[in-house]
Amino acid sequence: MKVVSITILRTTPSAEPTPIAMACDLSSYGFFQRQGVKEMLTFFSKTFTKRTEPGQRQSISHESYVVHCYVRSDGLAGSVTTDAEYPPRVAFVLLTQLLDEFLSTNGDSWKSMPTLTESTVFPPLEEYIVKYQDPASADKVTKIQNDLEETTQILHKTIDSVLERGVKLDSLVEKSDDLSRQSKMFYKQAKKTNSCCVVS
Repeated sequence: MKVVSITILRTTPSAEPTPIAMACDLSSYGFFQRQGVKEMLTFFSKTFTKRTEPGQRQSISHESYVVHCYVRSDGLAGSVTTDAEYPPRVAFVLLTQLLDEFLSTNGDSWKSMPTLTESTVFPPLEEYIVKYQDPASADKVTKIQNDLEETTQILHKTIDSVLERGVKLDSLVEKSDDLSRQSKMFYKQAKKTNSCCVVS
């Protein structure tokens, strides 16, 4: 799971979306490919944001990547490009938090900010792209869900080991000379009674 880029854009009904801040993690691309990849990411962000209505969120798949777009009703927008495995819910949590922070930092000045240049910097973008590389550590709900799945797996292993032990216990009871016939009958009857109530 990987976040490839995060872009903050200004949208207006009469013009193309304008990128005003961007951060990319292009470490998985060759040095000479990075500029081309960055241009494609900018193009995807602008194109898909333009096709997202104000107040809406949408995810668009393209090959092995997904572009998650969110356009606020005031025209401030964001897009996150991830691989196909990245959870959409976490991407939208990232966008909501990032746009709220951007708005609280810059106020309404974003409406007149110049087009994205190399000198345009919003430091939290770099922090977000690093923090959200691992969705489980960045999002509490995803972390809880992963913990529950892990606990469920442990419980299944425990139940399986108990069942294996039960099978072994049957053979030990049969072979035991220390148990009377009555004890063996009691064990078999209890096992039969309990087997009618197995919860699966």
